[in-house]
Amino acid sequence: MVQYHRYHHQFCRKGQKHVEEDEESQVLIMECGGSGYFHKRARPKLLSLLIISLLSCSFILAPHLFFNSVSTFSLLYSFGDPFADMGANTPLCSSVSNGTICCDRSSIRSDICVMKGDVRTHSASSSIFLYTSRDENDFVSYGEEEGDEVIQHEKIRPYTRKWEKGTMDTIDELDLIAKKEHSGVNHHCDVRHDVPAVFFSTGGYTGNVYHEFNDGILPLFITSQHFNKKVVFVILEYHDWWILKYGDVLSQFSDYPAIDFSGDKRIHCFPEAIVGLRIHDELTVDSSLMEGNKSIVDFRNHLDQAYWPRIRGLIQDEEQEAKEKLEKMLHLSPTSETSLNIEKEEQEDWLGKPTLVILSRNGSRALTNENLLVKMAKDIGFRVNVLRPDRTSELAKIYRALNASDVMIGVHGAAMTHFLFMRPGSVFIQIVPLGTDWAAETYYGEPARKLGLKYIGYEIVPKESSLYEKYDKNDIVLRDPETVNKKGWEYTKNIYLDGQNVRLGLRRFRKRLVRAYDYSIAKMNRHVHLQSQ
Repeated sequence: MVQYHRYHHQFCRKGQKHVEEDEESQVLIMECGGSGYFHKRARPKLLSLLIISLLSCSFILAPHLFFNSVSTFSLLYSFGDPFADMGANTPLCSSVSNGTICCDRSSIRSDICVMKGDVRTHSASSSIFLYTSRDENDFVSYGEEEGDEVIQHEKIRPYTRKWEKGTMDTIDELDLIAKKEHSGVNHHCDVRHDVPAVFFSTGGYTGNVYHEFNDGILPLFITSQHFNKKVVFVILEYHDWWILKYGDVLSQFSDYPAIDFSGDKRIHCFPEAIVGLRIHDELTVDSSLMEGNKSIVDFRNHLDQAYWPRIRGLIQDEEQEAKEKLEKMLHLSPTSETSLNIEKEEQEDWLGKPTLVILSRNGSRALTNENLLVKMAKDIGFRVNVLRPDRTSELAKIYRALNASDVMIGVHGAAMTHFLFMRPGSVFIQIVPLGTDWAAETYYGEPARKLGLKYIGYEIVPKESSLYEKYDKNDIVLRDPETVNKKGWEYTKNIYLDGQNVRLGLRRFRKRLVRAYDYSIAKMNRHVHLQSQ
């Protein structure tokens, strides 16, 4: 289940405000606009305003006056960047001088630091060092005494949920330290790499498929794709099961085995390091920010390449099993030929029918009349496949089913992340329980359209919710879920996420299903026509 309560933009509505403190302990008001939160500081007094204005001018001019300085400039480049037209969508720290650390802390979602030069890990102290030669007049970071060996010291938690303080507090923090290298000192190096490294954490919400893709796998693609697989991944809060689960995907992004930062005590040396991951939006890739205009479709192509070797192996195993079963049946009973003919007729009946995959849920938000939905879909003309994925399900098997499907149906929840496995042009029908319409659209509906899917959001009416049996028909829970959600996360969780199941009004839902069927048949016919030309 997606952890809505930890999202600062959870159930964001225009005009809402959320107050917190930023890194300078100034009051920060997060207001909801039409496209999400933006920042607005509390109004300062006149003197403070004048001082801030002077400082702002200084920072605008500083990059032009001191372009080669080793100082780190944290100019905004996203989420309302005032200098967007100056950089042609080029992120800060995309170009870093040798021997420097550049940290981009402008994004509300994540921090990114880039280290270039003699980069060395030291896991015992949770540190990454950058050794460089400096002159006496070089910059010394604030807080360090003159003559101290440390030139620059940055701290970072390499996870993509920066705005969630509670979550980020659970993520291991790294010290990034630039040091002046004394002449004649030969720093030890156990493993020397000739390619860059990307450091990130698989802590936080890892274990939830939505967060595994949204907070980890997709940002990893965004951050590392320009290296063309010539990059090493160094993982904080390393999990063997995560590597086993996503190893096929990681092999599409890197030619090298991943390193367990805490478990591998050796000193690893790199010519460059990116610490932290860039993230664009929910389950998507902004091609305007990518080298070569890579998109979410390119990401899906990597998934295809990752899973097909395993899928081919599954197909071969099934074919071998079917062959052995046939030989056994014919050997034991000559009358079994009748059963084989029936089986063959059933397979032929499937030909020409679009495939519908239903992602089934257990527990909350379950579809209580799923069996009737299956029957109705078959009557309409679909070949139906019901999947019940869980945390142990092999992703290649899920990918195989959804990649071959024409339509997917599921009730809103983390499993909807699997729309990424569908081919562009397929139909995704998301059943939206009461009180989840904003989240369903934001986390799955809009990203699905960006992938090129035909998205249909089916918002249930109160009578289709199990809550209709618990509350009076005029109760605010049924009549105005938005107002209930504004009361806080506990209300949303207990009532709409954990406390409700769905019983589809089949007559009402049938209209969407027929529309999906007609669309799929038309697409199949176009494909046959093109093949015949």
